[in-house]
Amino acid sequence: MDANFFSTNIAKYSTYEEYLDEHITQQDLFYLEDQDVAREIVELRYKGKDLLSRKQFEEAKKRALHGPRTTKKKTEKICSYGKDLSQYPLLYALAKREVLVRDGKLSTIIFIRDVDKHTGHEISGYIDYAHRLKTDDFEDYFSRKKKLMPKPTDLSYYNWKTQTLRYNNSSTFQVIADSERGLLFKHRRDRKTIDVDPKSSDPGFNSTRKNIKTNEYLQCVLYEHHPRRR
Repeated sequence: MDANFFSTNIAKYSTYEEYLDEHITQQDLFYLEDQDVAREIVELRYKGKDLLSRKQFEEAKKRALHGPRTTKKKTEKICSYGKDLSQYPLLYALAKREVLVRDGKLSTIIFIRDVDKHTGHEISGYIDYAHRLKTDDFEDYFSRKKKLMPKPTDLSYYNWKTQTLRYNNSSTFQVIADSERGLLFKHRRDRKTIDVDPKSSDPGFNSTRKNIKTNEYLQCVLYEHHPRRR
């Protein structure tokens, strides 16, 4: 195995499944119609060539994250610290979960439906809280300088006026559009599925659904999943 085996690029993958997904082609998904089967095919196709085994992946990731070339880990800022958000139900709920989500002990999907003040269009979407914490400065949201709203880059985004629909996988969840069950989100670490159908009595294993009563949005729901360590 050459020096690239321990490339720090491996650190960008949260799980081995996410690493395999990078090698799955659209043609694979078209013919197989199953993400798990596609991963198995990829493992067999590249076995002994350019693809790392699960054991090699874990070794490479550990080396990339903790090897001598890695700088000291930067302490993450807790954006909600010291802020009184008791009058803002959604922000208050997110603040209570911020540390757990950053630590990976809790995975939270935020559903928001509201009117975009810039366009006047009603929009809705599912937001991966962990992903947004990494890509957005939540200091602006917790300080109420900005209003948290769905984006076209979130897990899902729908503009009810233009009927624009977007789906995106994140580092935490894989989006599944099931013809019978509707929209589902599969957790990448423990591969458990979260059912966000409001008519469903059970969102899934180790998952809960919590409606947030607030005057700031037309509708807010938190879907929470406690991932199991594999």
